[in-house]
Amino acid sequence: MIRHLLSGADLDAATATLILDTAAEMATVAGREVKKLPALRGRTVVNLFYEDSTRTRISFEAAAKRLSADVINFSAKGSSVAKGESLKDTALTLQAMGADAVVVRHPASGAPHRLADWVDGSVVNAGDGTHEHPTQALLDAYTMRARLGRLAGLHVAVVGDVLHSRVARSNVLLLSTLGAKVTLVGPPTLIPVDIEQALAFGIDVSYDLDAVLPNVDVVMMLRVQRERMTDSYFPSAREYARRYGLDAPRMRRLPEHAIVMHPGPMNRGMEITPEVADSPRSTIVEQVANGVSVRMAVLYLLLGGNNL
Repeated sequence: MIRHLLSGADLDAATATLILDTAAEMATVAGREVKKLPALRGRTVVNLFYEDSTRTRISFEAAAKRLSADVINFSAKGSSVAKGESLKDTALTLQAMGADAVVVRHPASGAPHRLADWVDGSVVNAGDGTHEHPTQALLDAYTMRARLGRLAGLHVAVVGDVLHSRVARSNVLLLSTLGAKVTLVGPPTLIPVDIEQALAFGIDVSYDLDAVLPNVDVVMMLRVQRERMTDSYFPSAREYARRYGLDAPRMRRLPEHAIVMHPGPMNRGMEITPEVADSPRSTIVEQVANGVSVRMAVLYLLLGGNNL
């Protein structure tokens, strides 16, 4: 039983599978003429975003509204945060307003964990610094299962800027829990220095993308997060694309059934070429659509009376 969703480590195999199965049920709502359920009528969900976001914020908003919840969107820009209000004071304000759930994205790693100590409602981590993004990992797992029919036994390559990627961390935790094998691929400068801990959990590491591609079921390309980089981690964008970008020749090295994923937004032409991003093997648009169903499932299970 959990009250918050802060990390991929919060989910055991049974709980994660329950969320994925519930998301499959929620996906049927999208095909109805009236795309709403009354499950969270009278509940209030606050989207508390301290960082710019398009996909995640809109996805959570759509998920809450489809469950008939009242939604309050809070952006740090133009709010009291810009005047120096602390996260704790903002949390106390939300508490006074009776928020049942707070979906938070924050540039500081660990901020959702602190927020969970200050509010009575459920807290969902929508991305904290370079730490984690558990609902992205859930929608990625849902997409893999929908396309390939299973998660246990899959070989997933997570490629690129692992060092700065909260998506990579959550995916490693969740996919390992669900029985998939994960290989991290990237230049040595973009693989975390504490990778020995990951190796202890059975995670493989490779610096050669071409050697890994023929043996994987899923290749997940990560965005190069240049906005988080204070040093030069590779010689140039062109050199990075040459060594670690997924283009058409590299895509042909994949097994016939393998799929290509990307959490978005993409640097087209750098970590992934347009022809790969728009190919039938790509699940990028599906991931966005599946995100709404998965987040509906998370909010429903946290607030709908059936705690995880």
